[in-house]
Amino acid sequence: MAARRISSLLSRSAPLLSRRGKQSYTSRGIFRYTTAAAALEEPIKPPVNVKYDKLLINGQFVDAASGKTFPTLDPRTGEVITHVPEGDAEDINRAVSAARKAFDEGPWPKMTAYERQRILLRFADLVEKHNDEIAALETWDSGKLFEQCAKIEVPMFVRLFRYYAGWTDKIHGMTIPGDGPHHVQTLHEPIGVCGQIIPWNFPLVMFAWKVGPALACGNTIVLKTAEQTPLSALLVSKLLHEAGLPDGVLNIVSGFGPTAGAALCSHMDVDKIAFTGSTETGKIVLELSAKSNLKPVTLELGGKSPFIVCEDADVDKAVELAHFALFFNQGQCCCAGSRTYVHEKVYDEFLEKAKARALQRAVGDPFKSGMEQGPQIDSEQFEKILKYIRSGTESGATLETGGDRLGTKGYYVQPTVFSNVKDDMLIAKDEIFGPVQTILKFNELNDVIKRANNTRYGLAAGVFTSNLDTANTLTRALRAGTVWINCFDTFDATIPFGGYKMSGIGREKGEYSLKNYLQVKAVVTALKNPAWL
Repeated sequence: MAARRISSLLSRSAPLLSRRGKQSYTSRGIFRYTTAAAALEEPIKPPVNVKYDKLLINGQFVDAASGKTFPTLDPRTGEVITHVPEGDAEDINRAVSAARKAFDEGPWPKMTAYERQRILLRFADLVEKHNDEIAALETWDSGKLFEQCAKIEVPMFVRLFRYYAGWTDKIHGMTIPGDGPHHVQTLHEPIGVCGQIIPWNFPLVMFAWKVGPALACGNTIVLKTAEQTPLSALLVSKLLHEAGLPDGVLNIVSGFGPTAGAALCSHMDVDKIAFTGSTETGKIVLELSAKSNLKPVTLELGGKSPFIVCEDADVDKAVELAHFALFFNQGQCCCAGSRTYVHEKVYDEFLEKAKARALQRAVGDPFKSGMEQGPQIDSEQFEKILKYIRSGTESGATLETGGDRLGTKGYYVQPTVFSNVKDDMLIAKDEIFGPVQTILKFNELNDVIKRANNTRYGLAAGVFTSNLDTANTLTRALRAGTVWINCFDTFDATIPFGGYKMSGIGREKGEYSLKNYLQVKAVVTALKNPAWL
């Protein structure tokens, strides 16, 4: 199961807390790395070539109408991998026209559910056969660990599509008793042309979260990839067509938010929008969708998730889980446990071990076996993280370790730990989206509940305790879409995911996600002299 695979990454990659990493102690009491050999080594040549770097419209790989392109970069070096078309409003129009024709006239929504299921299952089999190729391309384009992509994310992608393939012939309406001589039934119909916008931190997984349920319900799609990571979606989409997907059902446009993204959200012939990204951009997506044709919108947005370590915690285990909750995927997770609240009785012990664990973290080329952390996605995110680190020190938090870049090439950041963090500091309020752990102290359960909920976000939360009553109290009190008890980042195709407050609208994954892509129609037929009602 995908959930077990993510959890297994935690147990496989974690060094023992008793091991000591190479470090030095400065006069100001800050631990820093003495070497960054892994990050300074010559980058490993990726074991993959770029096969597809065009727009995919109506089953064909084509250039942008304008002829413009832009580079996609290797986060390990900042060097160009390839150039992809810079799609804009005209390309969105072409893609939407193809999707509309495929929905209104094409075979996809008219196929039997069993036929759609067979195509999705064949696709999952093809992805499984190309596992390492897809994983290598994702690593090259995003900086993710190859082992993470190959052993977790691509298998999770396969699992998600097999899950949604299983739903195709289980989507149906109801027969409802009426108050008079009428036959009443509901139909669950595909919503139509779906506009989907995916982020750069989990390109493949977000593709599956969105494309899987939309196709299972019989819809057609125009998907805009993140400008930082356009490549893996094109490769898997080619495989999907090899599996038998009709032309025009899935269209892929690379481009930028203010042009291609805005055109998709504003398009009058798009019936639904699904977006994953920042809260600020989510507001724009919602506004554009409302101002155009009031199309329904699903949003999976930012987070500042609390990770609460209670006084009865096994500290060694809590340190390892909190480390994983924050640093996984270079800290580039919307649900990262980025506010680590630790009970005052175990705070000092937790802090020392959290600092030691950060110093042991292996940072380097994501293609190299044994690495735990690769580079950040790009220079913009890299500089943003360093800016927040400077903000933390300037606001009075204690920089325990890290706080700087690693090497001189690419976008590597030292695993960073802050202590003595206060709730009103920017590093405790804003979504940093990087390898920066902030550790806060609490002394009473009601106090930490109030502080944990005092945020504009509500995506996820983590709780580490051996007390069932404490776990139950926190589970119900925390205003978050997911609460993990003694685990974190446990995902599965069946588990719904989404946020409270400004972390989004709607749920993805599981049965709940199907509702995003269906319309409910009531059909009422008069009965003449019915034998029964």
